[in-house]
Amino acid sequence: MSGTTPPRGATDVLTLGETMVALRGSGPLKLGGSMDVSIAGAESNVAIGLARLGHATRWAGAVGDDEAGELVLRTLRAEGVDVSGATRDLDAPTGLILFEPRLPEVTRVHYYRAGSAGSRLTAAAVEGAFTSPGAPRVLHLTGITPALGASALAACRRALELAREHDTTVCLDVNFRSRLWSDEESAAVMRSWIPYVDVLIASDDELPLCVRETTATGEAHALAKALLAQGVREVVVKLGADGATAYTAEGELYAPARPVRAVDAVGAGDAFVAGYLSALLDGDDVPDRLDRAVTTGAFAVASHGDWEGAPTRAELGLLGAGPGTVVR
Repeated sequence: MSGTTPPRGATDVLTLGETMVALRGSGPLKLGGSMDVSIAGAESNVAIGLARLGHATRWAGAVGDDEAGELVLRTLRAEGVDVSGATRDLDAPTGLILFEPRLPEVTRVHYYRAGSAGSRLTAAAVEGAFTSPGAPRVLHLTGITPALGASALAACRRALELAREHDTTVCLDVNFRSRLWSDEESAAVMRSWIPYVDVLIASDDELPLCVRETTATGEAHALAKALLAQGVREVVVKLGADGATAYTAEGELYAPARPVRAVDAVGAGDAFVAGYLSALLDGDDVPDRLDRAVTTGAFAVASHGDWEGAPTRAELGLLGAGPGTVVR
């Protein structure tokens, strides 16, 4: 793992994973109707959030040689994300995700990603994306990508090895998905990754997946301390509407969530990560990192879509404006 200051490089953050075409309906899918077309993927959500905050981001992933893949790449380019490390798979399609709103705060999600191009991302492709045009300051991974298949898992492992070789800070968002793998499968991989991780971000129920056999209790602070003892520099626990807590060698710090009218919680965790990494890259201390993270998370919750509501740096102060404020 790297030291306390991320090394300088041509790219601030490299992230890799699957980005899919996203279709959002207005009601039950069985009734038909129109759908909004966009893209979605935890890692690309983070990349877009960071790009809007002024950071140089690179996304390494695989898309099909199809119009859906072109939409993914075109959208990321339009958002200022470097996709020069992305690959096209001639033999597999771009994945698809359908969002089906059922209640004001309940949305069903349907995935069509088995055998997709994103699940076939290779270690060789990651090597090229990591080193050209230069090693990134931060590598951001999630627990989603390794669950997609053996090839994607190998690509993640190679990225971790390269991060160690190039003294790149590693951020891991556990992001457990029970549809993709079991608790046991996830724990085996997450625990093997911990020696490489500098910044671990997880919800409180995901922390046990990361801690090897220990006497630590199931409480978040005990699990976080166990992870710090295993070499992780910062453990950040997302608490949803209750905010977040960061644990470091200096102690723990809590930040409440920013109050907003919630309209869509999808993508809020990714926005939180983007805010935290943005402040880390700026050299801010932990309180300021948490403050920016809960701010960007609030923007996501107050907006529809996975990444569409991500703020620019100039917009970060808007949440401090009173209700009904008109900004000119």
